[in-house]
Amino acid sequence: VRIEKSGSVWTVIHSRPEARNAMDPASADALVAAFEEFDADSKADVAVFWGEGGAFCAGWDLKAVSSLDQGNPVGNLDFPKGGGKAPRGPLGPSRLEMSKPVIAAVEGPAVAGGMELAMWCDVRVMAESAYFGVYCRRWGVPLIDGGTVRLPRLVGQGKALEIIMTGRKVTAEESYRIGLCEKVVPHGGARKAAEGLAQEIARFPQECMRSD
Repeated sequence: VRIEKSGSVWTVIHSRPEARNAMDPASADALVAAFEEFDADSKADVAVFWGEGGAFCAGWDLKAVSSLDQGNPVGNLDFPKGGGKAPRGPLGPSRLEMSKPVIAAVEGPAVAGGMELAMWCDVRVMAESAYFGVYCRRWGVPLIDGGTVRLPRLVGQGKALEIIMTGRKVTAEESYRIGLCEKVVPHGGARKAAEGLAQEIARFPQECMRSD
């Protein structure tokens, strides 16, 4: 995970292309740290979240999943019963409550937990070849990073249930049509378009924009 900055726009990059940017514990911790740094820096206004190498995120790394305690798979990532600060989500920053906008720049697959990460962002820019899907349906892994709450808010209850229960592929064109993304751009152009949108947002007075 690394951060590239252009003025007040920060691009947070997850680079694990050999695994299609599937999320392992080290990446999840590093992403949380990166977004916490962004949110705390007074010189940073808008973040872009991008997966390097042609994939946004292929979900939870199944090798990491296979090593979990089957009786208590989430383990120390469970919400504390006595209250207090929640630990990070299984895929990293999905439980953070940001005070500034985050834009997902989606190339290739954003599936299973990767779809949940994209939905955690405020806005989604997709390449025309990108796609979503609850692919974890195929492996008996549930949505555990906010997807069951965020997806109905974006597309409505019935469509969300259909997408979740079937685990089918949702193309960029359909995502735009049903409100799951806000912009579709040519293949390879998601990062540039998302950063352009971020710069457009960053030029406004930020206190008012954030309160809205």
